[in-house]
Amino acid sequence: LIYMSSNEEKIQSGLTNEELINKAITFHQAGNFEKAELYYQQILKNFPNHTMVLTNLATLALQVGKIEYGLELIEKSLEIDSNQPGALNSRGVMLQNLNLNEEALVSFNNAIDQKPDYAEAYANKANSLSVLKKFEEAQESYDLAINFKPDYLKAYLNKGRSFKENGQFEKALFSFQKAKILNPNIELLSGELLETQMHLCIWEDFEESLIDIRQKINSQVKTINPFPLLGLLDDPGLQRKCAKAHASLYYPNSNVLPKINSYKKHSKIRIGYFSADFHNHATMHLMAELFENHNKDKFEIIAFSFGPNKDDLWRERVKLSFDEFLDVGMISDQEVALLSREKEIDIAIDLKGFTHNSRPKIFAEGCAPIQVSYLGYPGTMGAEYIDYLLADQILIPKNKQKFYTENIVYMPNSYQVNMSKRRISKKNLSRTNLGLPITGFVFCCFNNLNKITPDTFASWLRILKAVDNSVLWLLETNSDSIDRLKKVANKSGVNQNRLICAKHVPIEEHLNRISQADLFLDTQPYNAHTTCSDALRMGLPVLTLIGKSFASRVAASLLSSINLPELITTSQEEYEALAIELAKTPQRLNSIKANLNAEIVSSSLFDSQLFARQLEDAFFSMHEANLNNSKPKNIYLAN
Repeated sequence: LIYMSSNEEKIQSGLTNEELINKAITFHQAGNFEKAELYYQQILKNFPNHTMVLTNLATLALQVGKIEYGLELIEKSLEIDSNQPGALNSRGVMLQNLNLNEEALVSFNNAIDQKPDYAEAYANKANSLSVLKKFEEAQESYDLAINFKPDYLKAYLNKGRSFKENGQFEKALFSFQKAKILNPNIELLSGELLETQMHLCIWEDFEESLIDIRQKINSQVKTINPFPLLGLLDDPGLQRKCAKAHASLYYPNSNVLPKINSYKKHSKIRIGYFSADFHNHATMHLMAELFENHNKDKFEIIAFSFGPNKDDLWRERVKLSFDEFLDVGMISDQEVALLSREKEIDIAIDLKGFTHNSRPKIFAEGCAPIQVSYLGYPGTMGAEYIDYLLADQILIPKNKQKFYTENIVYMPNSYQVNMSKRRISKKNLSRTNLGLPITGFVFCCFNNLNKITPDTFASWLRILKAVDNSVLWLLETNSDSIDRLKKVANKSGVNQNRLICAKHVPIEEHLNRISQADLFLDTQPYNAHTTCSDALRMGLPVLTLIGKSFASRVAASLLSSINLPELITTSQEEYEALAIELAKTPQRLNSIKANLNAEIVSSSLFDSQLFARQLEDAFFSMHEANLNNSKPKNIYLAN
């Protein structure tokens, strides 16, 4: 049974089978799942092969998260009668929820074979194709869904999300706009639109959109996901509200599996790292050496990988550093949690949070007695099942702790782990072959373009105006977006040719070219993270404006760790004035560069062995508190 309660309510006697079905469906549609199940089960006692009831009960099981049980019911229904397009579609949805998308596609195709105009099956098929990165096929399937059902709001939304994931932001925007015409008040749509516009550098109605989002979050209206909000508003209180509402609605504490208080003391503390990014990704560019530097005499480390199986050099490298490397991408969140319990993981580290391809439900199910958020998501998750967040004193001062639901682990230097050694291309480069002017000052920012707000770009243009013969070197993530930035520059009196594009190249080549710039200009409210430490590693100073929230204080954390606090400003005016001064006084900038190059050699920022020992001290503290049945509390680590 789905509900294992002591409900003794009697089913009304004398009701016909049709009346029982009507009552069951009425309760089901009203959201009274427990009563609906009572009636469905009563019908099945009388008619155990009633396919419609089996299918409806399977749908109910899916709605309350009992996916495996729902799949059993739907399989039974299809064994009795395989000619049920609705049941086949439902089976596909259940397989999707179990991350079995290849099998789901078979089910959706079978449903479409039986019902060629089945819009919902086409849309669901497209969702699976998107997960499998088959974007062109997905778009064809979305188009067929919309063709058969022109007002299919959900298809437009998911089509937009598929385009966005594939980097086709113009097409994504069109789909979201079509969805808005159908229903302007659908939850999350405002946020989807604004996030897409930020990737395209479309800033019309930007301030009005921020006001609307702020009001809706304060009114508890679901309007935006927590992650894009970090790049829009430097308000840790609002971020906390948004994260709490998001976690509560989409990833509530499951309570299906019994709570794990602690395991008996293992000979080694068992650490589980959970991520979709065990491949050529910014997270591995930071963390690869950490896994290698863990003390394997005291810790057993296990990877739970649920991302794409990219057999690149980074994945090959990190796989060798784990005691076990488990590919869990094709099993459900609950099954991953059960596997983690089977391995008796003492401390589970979520490296994704609410970012792309994350799976917070694994942690909502309870995969370890101690659950920690680190690195991937720069903010609070607002979830009671996350015990700790790794940070430092710059990121979260004591007066900001109230904005975080987690207990804070204060790393003694910067929170960000970095590799001590990186592969860097030895190719001889000059400004000329990078498209940069031979003379003049080169400002740069290699953050993704969606981090650039109208205020940030206006600030950069003022800096360019004040510094003759200067240019701004930007990473070209989208050519249409660069064109829009150039138009804004022209309109502001800055020649568009002073914006230079850096094409995407392998990371080894990118690191090599960084040193051709003179000064990195940080973004606000979402700072440079990996891009900041990459710049510092290559001897390029980074100028930042420290904010209030985690994401807006990362660059300040890194600069403090490498002993360059003079590059941390506290106001927009100070930020611009210092950028202009450094461009006009080369002796001061050269002095800063000399200090930076001297610090790189001995700085804790690039000492991954030291970071590993400090992190392990945190693990010891967490584990000891757990074994002693002590509640988690803030941890302050000594240097």
